[in-house]
Amino acid sequence: MNKTKMQLTSEFGTDWWNDSNDHSELQHAVNEGAVGATSNPVITKASVAAHPDVWLPVIDRLIEENPTSTEDEIAWLLGDQVGERAAKILEPVYEKTNGQKGKLSLQVNPKYYRNADRMVTQAAQLARIAPNIAIKCPVVTAGIKAIEDLTAKGISINATVSFSVPQAVAAAEAVERGLRKAEESGINTDSITPYITIMVGRIDDHLRREIGREKIMVDPGVTHWAGVAIFKKAYRIFKERGYRGKLLSAAFRCHMHWSEFIGGDVIISIPYYWWNQFNASSIEVIPRMDQEVPSEILSQLEDNFEDFRRAYDEKGLTIEEFVRFDSSVNTLNGFLQGYDEFVAIVRKQMVK
Repeated sequence: MNKTKMQLTSEFGTDWWNDSNDHSELQHAVNEGAVGATSNPVITKASVAAHPDVWLPVIDRLIEENPTSTEDEIAWLLGDQVGERAAKILEPVYEKTNGQKGKLSLQVNPKYYRNADRMVTQAAQLARIAPNIAIKCPVVTAGIKAIEDLTAKGISINATVSFSVPQAVAAAEAVERGLRKAEESGINTDSITPYITIMVGRIDDHLRREIGREKIMVDPGVTHWAGVAIFKKAYRIFKERGYRGKLLSAAFRCHMHWSEFIGGDVIISIPYYWWNQFNASSIEVIPRMDQEVPSEILSQLEDNFEDFRRAYDEKGLTIEEFVRFDSSVNTLNGFLQGYDEFVAIVRKQMVK
């Protein structure tokens, strides 16, 4: 039997995840070779909405069992149950790899992005849902502190809301500080698997918005290379410095967010629709991670987009500027809106 594109991707040493905690999608992905999955309130909302026959009765039961709980509290109880089932699907991978793979990433409340202590407290609760949980924290000032603190406690993290080389390096350095503290405390760090996400498609989105706002005379197709260039530069830095966090590509907008990273010791977190499209495509699965972005494309990006230069240069953004970077603003607003929509599903069942 011919191997699928995703199976071939794995054979080149590049892991891939299903960018969803939908249980039917996730089981299919694991059957195809996926070794992890990601989640957040927006993704969980989509999973619940896609299977009302499964999850609305669960919401009703949680409401009945917790008569004084708020809609937010019920929403998180629901999220725990969705996450627990997804983690169970990944458990065989986790056990087979001695805890090195098979993780489900669960995100802290996006409303906590300014408060490290709240992130850490909630993360400890989320990490107890299953042994194969990683905790997503945003790469902004408070999130970087939370990433260090959680790693020091022996909890695997997934740095999210990240679009740039400066953010990836800052998150990796926080992980290294946390690992050193964990080791000094006598914690066995062998099963800690930190992930550093770069949401490659969202920096591309930002540059396309810039083309419209600033009337930049450049082929919009050039922007598809922006996230690729940033990810590849971060990968070179990680290899040179031996950072123990593993880079993860997310936020797909084109096939290059998969095909250009094949062969790298990285993770590609792919939405269900996209990886099925890739399997059906004629794109050749060959190692491209170490191939340079064409110089003429890189020049166009650097010459026309100040924010690309800031995101591509390791010193282009300070930690204090991360939260104000356009891609961060748009992503945080999207997460906050998605969280409110998730809570609204619970509210509808609660007040009917």
